[in-house]
Amino acid sequence: MSDLRMNNVRGYLAEFLVAKAVGATGSRIEWDAYDIFTPEGIRVEVKSAGYLQTWAQRRLSRISFGSMKGRTWAPETGESAEATLNADVYVFAIQTATCHDAYDPLDVDQWQFYVVGRAAIETTGYSSIGLPILRILSDGPVEYADLADAVRAARAGHPGDGIAGASH
Repeated sequence: MSDLRMNNVRGYLAEFLVAKAVGATGSRIEWDAYDIFTPEGIRVEVKSAGYLQTWAQRRLSRISFGSMKGRTWAPETGESAEATLNADVYVFAIQTATCHDAYDPLDVDQWQFYVVGRAAIETTGYSSIGLPILRILSDGPVEYADLADAVRAARAGHPGDGIAGASH
C-alpha cells in the first residue's frame, strides 16, 4: 500500500479501523452509498483527515470534511437524481500526528474519532464541516475502545448525535 499519509489511503485505513471497532465483517463495496454496515444494521460513513500530508508543507493541514452528501447508484436505475445523506451515523476520523517522525497511522491513540448522527448533519445544511462545527455537533472525541458504543448511541438518537433525544 502507498504512503498512509495520502488522503485516499488514509481514508481506507480509517474505514478499516472503524469497521474493526464496530465489529463489521463485510467487505468494503466501492461506490456504495455508505462505507460500513454494522452487525446491528447501522449504515456508517467514515470521513478522514490528517494534519500531515505526503508532500512538503509550510504549515499543518486544516481539518475539514467535504462531500457530506452523495448520489446513490443502483444497477436497475443508475445514479440518483439528488445527492443526499446516505448513512445513519458519520464517523470523522482525524489522524492527529503533527510531526512526520512521530507519525504512526496504526497507533489508535494518534486518532480522534468524532461520531455524529445523520439528523445533526442535516440540521446544518452544510456541504462541508470543519473541526469547530464538528466539536459543536458531537460530544467531543471518542476513544477507539468506545467507538462502537458511540456509533450505537448516535444511531439511537442519544448524546453523541449532536442533538440529544432526536430520532432518525
